[in-house]
Amino acid sequence: MSFYKELQERKKKICVVGLGYVGLPIALEFAKYFDVIGFDIAEHRIELMKNKIDPSKELDSSAFKDKSIIFTSDPEDIREAHFYVIAVPTDIDESRVPNLKPILGASKSVGKVLKKGDYVIYESTVYPGCTEEDCLPILEKLSGLKVNKDFKLGYSPERINPGDKVRTLTKITKIVSGSDAESLKQIAKIYNHILEEGVHKASSIKVAEAAKVIENTQRDLNISLMNELSMIFERMNIDTNEVLKAAGTKWNFLNFHPGLVGGHCISVDPYYLLHKSKQLGIDPQVIAAGRRINDGMPAFVAKKATQMLIEKGKNPGECKALIMGVTFKEDVADIRNSKVIDLYKELTSYSIHVHITDEHASPNEVAHEYGVSMVDQISTDYDLVIVAVGHEKYKHMNISSYESMTKENPILIDLRGIYDKEKWEKAMTYWRL
Repeated sequence: MSFYKELQERKKKICVVGLGYVGLPIALEFAKYFDVIGFDIAEHRIELMKNKIDPSKELDSSAFKDKSIIFTSDPEDIREAHFYVIAVPTDIDESRVPNLKPILGASKSVGKVLKKGDYVIYESTVYPGCTEEDCLPILEKLSGLKVNKDFKLGYSPERINPGDKVRTLTKITKIVSGSDAESLKQIAKIYNHILEEGVHKASSIKVAEAAKVIENTQRDLNISLMNELSMIFERMNIDTNEVLKAAGTKWNFLNFHPGLVGGHCISVDPYYLLHKSKQLGIDPQVIAAGRRINDGMPAFVAKKATQMLIEKGKNPGECKALIMGVTFKEDVADIRNSKVIDLYKELTSYSIHVHITDEHASPNEVAHEYGVSMVDQISTDYDLVIVAVGHEKYKHMNISSYESMTKENPILIDLRGIYDKEKWEKAMTYWRL
């Protein structure tokens, strides 16, 4: 009997290690058809999930209904599983070096309980080679088993887009790969069971790893070009949005826009590729340049805002600013690697008194992660308002809404380009990237 059939007949179980915005949706989707163990080291998150609450605020309680799943933070409980999916975060440290501690830690947990005939699939974004060169040795050492002879290895990179209610997990094509032909066949069958769009079988684990890491690197580079263009056009007194609108009438012009590039993917994944490249003696110029531009955008915006205040005859040290939005993208609760915090720090370096507001973000998480307190109530005396995230609520705010929270001669900076420039310029000083 094939491994896939044994899962179908509930003779074997799936375990998803790491129940964040990637792991939890996968675990719940598998739990429609198979027996699943959901494991996470954060006990408070496990308690929430046991009560049908998604800590990431992406899924509602109905997503937990009628699922064959148990949630646990006890490593011993995962011993009962046979198909392990590792979906832990892969971020970077303060030096922008890949932080492999979570994925190596998860590998240790699985390695200690790994049995003959088991499968281990990684979903976390890594550089090409990480699964086989960094994770596999841990699995083999702690289990005393050998890949392909005793257990199978695979890689299927996550493609979940937070906040996207259209391209959800089951409605995207998923890349799968395996350590040999048999593992690829079984892994493809298992994932195909939950996907409407099916899978793409990569020829190797390294190919699948590379495909994932360049997806976000490509986006990063395209956005960095838009950001650099916005700096150039700002000097020329040309509106970047109007330029992009005009250029976009050509059939093959790519639809990218300038803005702050944060989050756990686009602003992180290129550093994984840069890290591996440098280990191989290659110093990538284009990827590194794109990262420098995007990482430098908070400083560029803060400098422009300060100049605008001075041009208004205002002393920055006596000014008060409001930043609207702190999550890394619109209409999500995720604050990881938020570049809005960098903007906050840049503005305060000019002695501007800065408030932050965002109904989607948890004040406790912002304070814990960044040491910054969000305001409970918006004031009525701001000199400067910066719309940093294009939340749906902000798109529907009118001029009077901003007039009610600002002093005379206010400045509005619209980093997402969500407002009509011609209309808003008649009411206040307005600028966008």
